[in-house]
Amino acid sequence: MTAFLLLEPESPGAAWAPWTGVRPLAELRAGAWRIRERWERALGVAASGILGAHVEAFVDVDAPRVLAAAPDGAFLAASWFAPAARDITLGPGVRRLTHEGDTVACIIAPGVAPCLDDEGPSQEIAGVRVSGAHDLLRALELLLGPDCAEATGGVPLPAGTIVLGSADRVVSQGAVVEPGVVFDVRNGGVVLEAGAEVRSGTRLEGPCWVGAGARIVGGFVRGSVIGPRCVVRGEVSSSIFLGYANKAHDGFVGHSIIGHWANLGAGTTTSNLKNTYGPVRLEADGLRIETGRTLLGSLIGDHAKTAIGTMLPTGTIVGAGANVFGAASIPKHVPAFAWGCAGERLSEEGFLRIAGRVLPRREVDLTPERAASLSATYRRLA
Repeated sequence: MTAFLLLEPESPGAAWAPWTGVRPLAELRAGAWRIRERWERALGVAASGILGAHVEAFVDVDAPRVLAAAPDGAFLAASWFAPAARDITLGPGVRRLTHEGDTVACIIAPGVAPCLDDEGPSQEIAGVRVSGAHDLLRALELLLGPDCAEATGGVPLPAGTIVLGSADRVVSQGAVVEPGVVFDVRNGGVVLEAGAEVRSGTRLEGPCWVGAGARIVGGFVRGSVIGPRCVVRGEVSSSIFLGYANKAHDGFVGHSIIGHWANLGAGTTTSNLKNTYGPVRLEADGLRIETGRTLLGSLIGDHAKTAIGTMLPTGTIVGAGANVFGAASIPKHVPAFAWGCAGERLSEEGFLRIAGRVLPRREVDLTPERAASLSATYRRLA
């Protein structure tokens, strides 16, 4: 394998809002792991890059480069498919991997533009096809339990913690856990990565994954993955915090996805169930998206912010860099870089200025390269 690359859709469209043009789909979480990481674990090799024009110039803390071209013979894997297995061994002569008959990975034929074609011997693999951002919640429901079950490397919990269920289902890989924390692992394991911190007054109900350096500072977290360097407090249910986000106060977040560097003001609450108990529709770019889900909260983009006391309706999309304030009723779709809910827009200069204040709070510098990446995002979405 000369190179392993993740292939993005040519134009992800409204179904992937609010991350279309902002973040590679490969860098979104399906279960405990990002889709790119799931492929790396499955193939046993690190990705060399990402092919995706919709996120040209994207740079992040540990993401591979976005490339303009791929070498002949490279192995391509779909950014919209999350493999369930790890350590996949390709059989003799196998050129492509399939899921339910669809090609999800293949070796690029010489002289052919990068694509997932249907030519040559194949091998079927298990996993979850993700058709839009909301589908990451289905992947969470299917994959988080097994992810937690296979985690290893735990150390004993300190005295004073309470475990409901088998104590070996709590895997602390070097986290700081205060006395008084309750772990309910009767329905799934709880994994705490190195450097995570869980403070007294917290109840974690498995399956639940807390990433490296994340801090849970109180409340009830169940069925969720909390990405690295997040700060979380309050009630969180069946949700994904991608990483570096802040929810340091009370408020309910359910069946929601919270982007990188997002900040939820005190008391921000998501509705995840319609009064009719019917399926939830999303709205983005003037389109309605049928999710088929009864439980769906909010999709909150990278660098978005909500004011204190914000109440988000069922199935709300908050665009990247948006600042949500000043409306008694929040619209179902808050556009990227909105400044309030009255049609004003945050300037590119203002967006970069705020990012320059926020990133160092997690010991990340706004380098010229990162600033250029954020500027490219702003201009794509302008």
